[in-house]
Amino acid sequence: MIKKLFITLALAAAVMAPSTAMAQFNIGKAVSGGVKAVKALTLTDEQMRQYVKEYIDWMDKHNPVLPEDNPYTQRLRRLTEGLTDVEGVPLNFEVYHVIDVNAFACADGSVRVFSSLMDIMTDDELLGVIGHEVGHVAHKDSKNAFKQALLTSALKDGIASSNGTAAALTESQLGSLGEALVSANYSQKQERAADDYGYEFLKSHGKNPRAMALSFAKLKQMQEEAGVTKDSKLNQLFSTHPDLDSRIKRMEQRANKEGF
Repeated sequence: MIKKLFITLALAAAVMAPSTAMAQFNIGKAVSGGVKAVKALTLTDEQMRQYVKEYIDWMDKHNPVLPEDNPYTQRLRRLTEGLTDVEGVPLNFEVYHVIDVNAFACADGSVRVFSSLMDIMTDDELLGVIGHEVGHVAHKDSKNAFKQALLTSALKDGIASSNGTAAALTESQLGSLGEALVSANYSQKQERAADDYGYEFLKSHGKNPRAMALSFAKLKQMQEEAGVTKDSKLNQLFSTHPDLDSRIKRMEQRANKEGF
């Protein structure tokens, strides 16, 4: 899961990039008290849609989104040309100008790539990251993680609604939601499925699917340079995901077999 990387690599990215040019990724800070028991809730698809929109709007407001004429944005537009939707969900891509090394996707198809990740990845490596994140959207992993975060973090005291309209989240709830999503884990099965979907997604859109293997190889390099070893406590961040060596091998074997 790519989004976990910024926790271990933010300091390294801060050294690489001028601090005056970029902010640190802002997920907000929860200011409420202790977590209360969550009420049993049933969220409709429409309420979920409203909450996802509210969340991504809040994220875009609290993180610097680069304009259309910026070289980072122009590069991302070129890379993602033709990637308009996944399983009927429209995709939209933006760049956050932050020092953290990360990328994430929301259930509504919003994909946010961090400029510091773009600084250290080639075009193909970035496409691999994007393909993987799109895979989580396609398999509703992003939607389920968002719903779980809503129920266990942002909506500690339950939810009120009127005529199907979801109650607006407070600043504190949005911050708490952001923290919960950053720390969310996908299963190894979900990660492998997202890898496989990303491979097919890129291939079906005329992109080289070997990008998946290249992106994982870069992540492994970043992991090693950050000092994340088997004996390191930082390795816990990767413990719930398939081994990067295994993921690289799977994608390389598939690309070799298909002539990419």
